[in-house]
Amino acid sequence: MSTFYQLDFEKPLAPIERRIEELEAHAKRLTSGAPAPAAVGTNPYQPEQTASLEDPESGALPANIEQTRSLIEKLRAQHVALLSDLYKSLSPWNTVRVARHPKRPQTRDYIDLFCKDFCELSGDRRFGNDPAMVTGFARIGPFKCLVVGHHKGRTTAEKIACHFGCAHPEGYRKAMRCMEMAAKFNLPIVTLVDTPGAFPGVGAEQRGQAEAIAVNLRDMSRLKTPILSVVIGEGGSGGALGIAVADKVAMLEFSWYSVISPEGCAAILWKTANEQTNTAAADSLKLTARDNLSLGIIDDVVREPLGGAHRDPKKMGQNLERWIVDQLTELKTHKADLLPQKRYERFRRLGAFAESAA
Repeated sequence: MSTFYQLDFEKPLAPIERRIEELEAHAKRLTSGAPAPAAVGTNPYQPEQTASLEDPESGALPANIEQTRSLIEKLRAQHVALLSDLYKSLSPWNTVRVARHPKRPQTRDYIDLFCKDFCELSGDRRFGNDPAMVTGFARIGPFKCLVVGHHKGRTTAEKIACHFGCAHPEGYRKAMRCMEMAAKFNLPIVTLVDTPGAFPGVGAEQRGQAEAIAVNLRDMSRLKTPILSVVIGEGGSGGALGIAVADKVAMLEFSWYSVISPEGCAAILWKTANEQTNTAAADSLKLTARDNLSLGIIDDVVREPLGGAHRDPKKMGQNLERWIVDQLTELKTHKADLLPQKRYERFRRLGAFAESAA
């Protein structure tokens, strides 16, 4: 239960988490027989204080292991209750913050968690390889498939190399090349979306960024093989849609999917991006999983562990694997020749509305 990185709205959790860590260390000392350190600011000549179950900031330490374990369990229950309360009413802007959490699982993490026999493929056969776009064949449950996904990177060097998940034209062309190969072998395709948007640099534009994404939109719609797409973190604009033309589209519970980021929207509408304008933009964009589901843009929401995927990546991987296997099992019953038409009709329905009579 690390307090190394906390979001602003999670700060009420910090005292409880620190106290639990302190008591767990104390329990280890009691078990090993090592002496407990004196609490800072306490008088060693005074009688030992009794630990307060109600006050997570109490510096007092229980005298025995049974009392320590009891106190830990009660604090953990308090922590779960507070965490549940914080996350059940997340604002759209705080949802964006969770989606950007530095410890949130990324494409390569999910590959390690549930993709067996992963064989990575590189290069677009035209310019080079883009590390921001991961592609490779793997086995998910009983299914052999192609996995495609954005990757932001973990270390500073990796983040710079991946441009923080913003793919170049060669990334989208690599993805399309591999998807066409998968279709030739009748293998389903699973894409994991996690990008703030396509890379907007001069070189990317010179090499045809918009054209590469447009070709992906066209050619993915024509593939005669099942396609699943899941927004696992950020789903920003065409950079996300470039690998998300799928038969079934889902979002993780605390991800976001929109035509523009809240900061970008705020900068356009109010000429400045700050806490107030970002919050207003996030509210207006309807970018949460719940909003996208109600608007019919996505087909399903994959539940995250309590407190977000970053708190329990293993459980999140199990939830996502289960959803993928269930959807592929269902899609495999469809005739491959009919999938492009159904896919076309799915996307044509987006934005349809009927005017009420005046």
